[in-house]
Amino acid sequence: MSALEVDLLIIGAGPVGIFGAYYAGVRGLRTAVVDSLSQVGGQVIAMYPEKQIFDIAGFPAVSGRRLIADLVEQAAQYDPAYLLGQEAQRLDRLPRDGRPDLLVVKTSAGTEIAAGAVVVTGGIGTFTPRPLPAGEEFLGRGLAYFVPDSAEYAGKDVVVVGGGDSAVDWALMLHPTARSVTLVHRRAAFRAHHGSVERLKASPVRIVTNAQVTAAGGNGRLEQVEITTAGEDGGRTLPCERLVAALGFTADLGPLREWGLELHDNRHLVVDSAMRTNVPGIYAAGDIADYDGKVRLIAVGFGEVATAVNNAAVHIDPGAQLFPGHSTDGPASVPRPAPA
Repeated sequence: MSALEVDLLIIGAGPVGIFGAYYAGVRGLRTAVVDSLSQVGGQVIAMYPEKQIFDIAGFPAVSGRRLIADLVEQAAQYDPAYLLGQEAQRLDRLPRDGRPDLLVVKTSAGTEIAAGAVVVTGGIGTFTPRPLPAGEEFLGRGLAYFVPDSAEYAGKDVVVVGGGDSAVDWALMLHPTARSVTLVHRRAAFRAHHGSVERLKASPVRIVTNAQVTAAGGNGRLEQVEITTAGEDGGRTLPCERLVAALGFTADLGPLREWGLELHDNRHLVVDSAMRTNVPGIYAAGDIADYDGKVRLIAVGFGEVATAVNNAAVHIDPGAQLFPGHSTDGPASVPRPAPA
């Protein structure tokens, strides 16, 4: 079992969590960031890394991948510790004389992190892909639930399954480099954004609706799939070297439910204006946080996590100032490399 002691533990390495790590560094706090996924970026990297995001202040448009890379670079000057592929599980409290309790969080990897405060930025919690009705045996051998790098699909026959934003975005992203892309959706209507669906219809992507993937085959690795269309006898076989399942996710707060946190709708953590939960020393920000009038946007989460970190800094050291000062009052910022 490994152990780590920091000032602040952030649970969730999505955009809000990474920005929180930067802001904790501004406050002089040693920080660790835990995430159940094996890479930083949360849902942004897992689900739409190449999609353009238009509501981040200062960016007319920025891809999910570029946004995360810039946030990681911004936080790196304060050297946060990233503990990835680990789920935060048990919470214990260690009383300290004249000081707030020390919070000790044990992860699924057996790591124990002791911190003066915790900020939960876990988005929708731990999310698990909904499985395909057929083809699961090819997971890691042609079947995938995320498309973090389009280069792996170059020159391949690709089948994408689903009708939401992820499915349509991935089909649009892959068709310029793949040998072929087929989108299979079990309904006639799509849940994806109307503009994206119109782009899809105008693209070379083959669209098969009212259909499902009912079988998959290959010698060691995926080579083909069978698609069955409602109202038709039998199915058709398509060459398929890469199968992308985009059927959505089930979200779960997991072990956080056992921490005594007040929940809203059984899925969000209730906070006050300081982003405090009902458990002393634990704060929340981003999509997982809830209060009257809440708007779930990345842009909102950035402000929330700054508020959470500053209030956590005062919790850790009651003599600290809540307002950290303006960034322009400090030393010159780290030089930023020219865009590639």
